[in-house]
Amino acid sequence: MSHSVVSSETPRHAPSAPAAARPPASEERAEMCRPEDLSRLRVVPARHPGRVVLAVLVGLLVAAVAYSFVTNPRWEWGVVAQWFFAESILRGLAETLRLTVLAGAVGFGLGLVLALMRLSPSGLISGVAWTFSWIFRSTPLLVQLLLWYNLGYLYERITLGVPLTDVTLVDARTSDLMTPMLAAILGLGLHQAAYAAELIRGGILSVDQGQLEAASALGIPARDRSLRIVLPQAMRAILPTAFNEIIGLVKGTSIVYVLAHAELFFTVQLVYGRTQQVLPMLLVATLWYVVITSALSIGQFYIERHYAKGAVRTLPPTPLQSLRSRLARLRPTPTGATA
Repeated sequence: MSHSVVSSETPRHAPSAPAAARPPASEERAEMCRPEDLSRLRVVPARHPGRVVLAVLVGLLVAAVAYSFVTNPRWEWGVVAQWFFAESILRGLAETLRLTVLAGAVGFGLGLVLALMRLSPSGLISGVAWTFSWIFRSTPLLVQLLLWYNLGYLYERITLGVPLTDVTLVDARTSDLMTPMLAAILGLGLHQAAYAAELIRGGILSVDQGQLEAASALGIPARDRSLRIVLPQAMRAILPTAFNEIIGLVKGTSIVYVLAHAELFFTVQLVYGRTQQVLPMLLVATLWYVVITSALSIGQFYIERHYAKGAVRTLPPTPLQSLRSRLARLRPTPTGATA
């Protein structure tokens, strides 16, 4: 006779009954993310000790340099203030600005023509443009200025007229025509054109050719393709380097002193040659160059911001807008306001 024995012990592998009703993991996460729990949390800004140490070191260095400028009597700030707005200095400044405008117009105008020539499918046209850039980029600017100024040694007279006729437009001695001003414009302008041609060509090549092909397929005229499609996009690549070239041209006008043309640096040299106040007069010229460069940098910012339309979703803030946002962040938060 068989007997069944019921054991009171639980089998080793039998599933155990749940001890208590435990919420699922998703419910636990939801419980932790309730708004009333997050409102009790304190937001702590991220700490950057390395950035703070670097800022302190840079601030100390700037303070030391500023203290040296202010306390060192050999800078002779009184002399700087006396000559900064002097009539002779302002005349030299006007000549520097005039040289910059005229040489810049020659350089970038001719540079655009040379860039288009380099992109021409004609080997002759492209080769002539390449040779021009090669020669003028290989020759120091000082040498070019002296060659133009002494052009009368090579050609005593300059004669221009209508070919195959007796009509003469210009017939004069080269030494009478080649004034220091004209030599400076030719030297600076042609030297600048060689560099402007390459940066303009690079900006044009940066535009996706597929857009031109699409515009041609839509029947858009070549002029509109160049002015409305290529140019606005190429300007984004051209502008930063172009303004660097213009700023370099402003400072490069100082080399015209070798032609005895009364621009800013040459005028400063005449003054400190007479008064022996070398350092303060050099500081006068330096401060005026800083003023011109700062004005060009401000113009560069707004022009680049204009051509950034369509390339970025949000235009970069202007300095005034940045200042307003910084002041708004520094305002104390009203008591009881919620984030």
